[in-house]
Amino acid sequence: METAQLVAFISNTILVLTLGWYLITNLQWYDYRIERVILRHHKTWWHIVYFVVPFLLYTLIPISAPFVAAVTMVALYFWHHKLDKKLVLTWRVKRFLILLIGLTLFIDLIWTIKSISPHFSVLIPLVLAYILSMGVEKFLFEAYKREAKAKVASMSSLTIICVTGSYGKTSMKNFIAQVLSTKFNVYATPRSVNTLGGIIRDVNESLPSNTQVYVCEAGARQIGDIYAITQLLNPQIVVVGKVGPQHMEYFKTLERIKQTKLEIIHSNRLKRAFIHTSVTDEPHEKVTFFGDGIENLEATLEGSDFDLLLHNETHHFHTSVLGGFQTININAALLIADEMGMSSEEMIRAVEKLKSVEHRLERIDAGGKIILDDGYNGNIDGMLEGIRLCSLHNGRKVIVTPGLVESTAELNSELIEAINGVFDIAIITGQLNAEQFDKELNVPEKIMLADKSLMVQKLGEVTRAGDIILFANDAPNFI
Repeated sequence: METAQLVAFISNTILVLTLGWYLITNLQWYDYRIERVILRHHKTWWHIVYFVVPFLLYTLIPISAPFVAAVTMVALYFWHHKLDKKLVLTWRVKRFLILLIGLTLFIDLIWTIKSISPHFSVLIPLVLAYILSMGVEKFLFEAYKREAKAKVASMSSLTIICVTGSYGKTSMKNFIAQVLSTKFNVYATPRSVNTLGGIIRDVNESLPSNTQVYVCEAGARQIGDIYAITQLLNPQIVVVGKVGPQHMEYFKTLERIKQTKLEIIHSNRLKRAFIHTSVTDEPHEKVTFFGDGIENLEATLEGSDFDLLLHNETHHFHTSVLGGFQTININAALLIADEMGMSSEEMIRAVEKLKSVEHRLERIDAGGKIILDDGYNGNIDGMLEGIRLCSLHNGRKVIVTPGLVESTAELNSELIEAINGVFDIAIITGQLNAEQFDKELNVPEKIMLADKSLMVQKLGEVTRAGDIILFANDAPNFI
């Protein structure tokens, strides 16, 4: 192999693998759907800078190939280094990368042996690796799906509870699991696992065989997603929490969101459905509505107290969980506990022991400051409640937020109006809503941070003991 051929071989291999790393990272962010990567990416200019321009320069100016490959690799290294949601090397990613490496080396070797310039072979291994990878994953997916269905079917005494909604799915799932675990052997899907693929993997790899109650969260990006999860698990009990204009860019209308969430009732084993009053008011013998039963609510920075009617008798509950809106999620947990035979006294004790869900209005006291970590909450109700709680604090108030994501300008305006009435300092991260916040935000000190990596340094500069700091939503920097 001549020196020029060797340089071309190495340059082509480096560029293809670099672009492949960029591609699979974006695919992982967007549920491995290429149409979402292309059409719904929040920073499409990244595609131009890190994919289109290197490809065109490499292809159209062959003499620049080694330079383009090297610069692209270095640029992608620093790009990846700054990401707060880096590529996770799952087996799916590893299979894609193995395919890509094998195809790239094989095609480049053929190009070199036949003395043909490899400059036009950049897309061929990428496209082939993507197509073959999708085929392999579809085959494996169907096999894993059959395995999960068989496992669920074999656990004849297992009660499955499936939870969905626009807001608070993860909190509701965790509260249900915590309350029921005081009496039953409960397992819940971890973190925010709520896709069909994630649930299949969770069932196959993590669901213990001695589980009595499996609590599962169901999410959706399009009509049919929740139906597919329901057909996999066929839960006996389902919950549809509050529904609102979340993920509007996917569903377009509120009615389509409601239609999708209600797919969860199409279970062959359905015994009881608890549906929030924001979803529908259509009566059904298996449906119990909830959301309006909380009375005498008092929610402070120390916790929440409320009354709830159960079996025609009012009971008082106390929890250290912050946020008045969380009582709706607790309400759902109590209705399910009642359905499963727990007594009022057992439920009262269980609610007292509830712990906040991580990054969802989680209170942290550090360095003389109160930190409300609401980083995983991205809905207007939860964010407004976090702001209300901060208003109860006597010291300075600081908010760190990118605003609402996958929502509307009108709701962001509502959020900004609330911020203006409470906070002394507002730190706006990211670029998604930067223009609107810069225009409408009116607080004593406004800080716009395009680069979220500077946030910790900036907080150290502008905050002091006695402050309360609210982290409201924490969108990854690819958004």
